[in-house]
Amino acid sequence: MKRKTAREILAESFRELAGSRPVDKITVPNIIENCGYSKTTFYRLFKDKYDLMAWDYAQRLQAIVGQTEKEDYEWKQILWDVALLYNEQKDYLRNLLLHTSGYGSFSRHMKQLHIESLTKCVLDASGLKELDVKTEMYIRTYCQGTVDLSCDWILGVFQVTPEELAAVFEDCLPVPLHKYLL
Repeated sequence: MKRKTAREILAESFRELAGSRPVDKITVPNIIENCGYSKTTFYRLFKDKYDLMAWDYAQRLQAIVGQTEKEDYEWKQILWDVALLYNEQKDYLRNLLLHTSGYGSFSRHMKQLHIESLTKCVLDASGLKELDVKTEMYIRTYCQGTVDLSCDWILGVFQVTPEELAAVFEDCLPVPLHKYLL
């Protein structure tokens, strides 16, 4: 039986609190009181609540991207799973986007995580140790655009299903990346 780590429990506590109040109103004392941990434990694991949010999002994204190691797990499935994650966590993510020192801070972090994840996928698929500058630019452009679109979707700018969102993600993939991902 796998037990939850202190990081997982603190993240769960934060998500639980974020279900009923704006993120900017949640304090570290609120988080630790909710789960019974000490400030010492919290600060041993995280710099602040924003570090906790970033770690939590990274774990959820990595759980999806990590599936690429399976032979039958295709890029299209990753896009679908990410869209489903956004749909399942829509209220929580909306809270993060609207209440974390402005829209830009959480979305910037999302972009960086997506860039790192997609870079790893392309490196793994290509067998290369590093990418050329042009491929890095395609990855960066794609991730910045899809994260901005995801944020707009989470905030209700576009009223489409997760399936339609994933289809747009797939259709927007730059052609030079197709050979690595499709």
